[in-house]
Amino acid sequence: MKPRTHTTLCLSLAVTLLALVPILAQQPAPLTHAHAHNDYLHARPLLDALDHGFGSVEADVWLVNGRLLVAHDRDKVEPERTLEALYLDPLRERVKHNGGRVYPGGPAVTVLIDVKSDGEATYAALREVLSRYADMLTAFLPNATEEKAVTVIVTGNRARAQMQAEPRRCAAFDGRLDDLDGDASRHFIPLVSSNWTLSFKWRGVGAMPSEEKQKLREFVARAHAQGRRLRFWSAPDSSPGWRELLAAGVDLINTDNLDGLQKFLRTSR
Repeated sequence: MKPRTHTTLCLSLAVTLLALVPILAQQPAPLTHAHAHNDYLHARPLLDALDHGFGSVEADVWLVNGRLLVAHDRDKVEPERTLEALYLDPLRERVKHNGGRVYPGGPAVTVLIDVKSDGEATYAALREVLSRYADMLTAFLPNATEEKAVTVIVTGNRARAQMQAEPRRCAAFDGRLDDLDGDASRHFIPLVSSNWTLSFKWRGVGAMPSEEKQKLREFVARAHAQGRRLRFWSAPDSSPGWRELLAAGVDLINTDNLDGLQKFLRTSR
């Protein structure tokens, strides 16, 4: 390489790296417990959650004419709001700029995909879509997990038999509390989720009953002993609820209040 060409290349690389410094500096430290429930309802799906440092987001999907469209209800789908456009493409771009991670040097970010349409047909389409992003997605094998920048977990209408039969997947299965009594591998079910109201009467007002605190800690202990994370939906979405969940060791705390949970977790360290 000629000296002039080499110098030009070095200068170009230096300019590129300097341009990235402000971008990386603006990114918050990740909050591994923070889960953006119904994330797609925010003004900037995914991006608002990442700007708040959230380590997990949730997107409802419908299979419509062969495409995975993000919306809570079937009559609210819009053709441009695809899973790829709202989540997978922005994540890939961010991973590319952050040296292989969503947050520079951070842990894997979870994308919980809540399937609203037929489980088997939707998963077949999802599997095809995810295969195009395999370079950044955690891979799940029968006896191993190969963690990468983004971990996809399927919830909602889950095609259990279909997923379990695959020797290698770009998505895991979201279990339920009953799965803590089963023998499924943690590499198939790394996360267990449940409706809070099915197990607890406390709604975040007044002190949480001691027997319910103990019950919550027992669920956490069982999940962690099996190498699984734990999440509850419909739990009290306020500081009293967040405080009990965090104190018990619940791994993902659902919220629709990005600002509130961010401030709570930042000041609870």
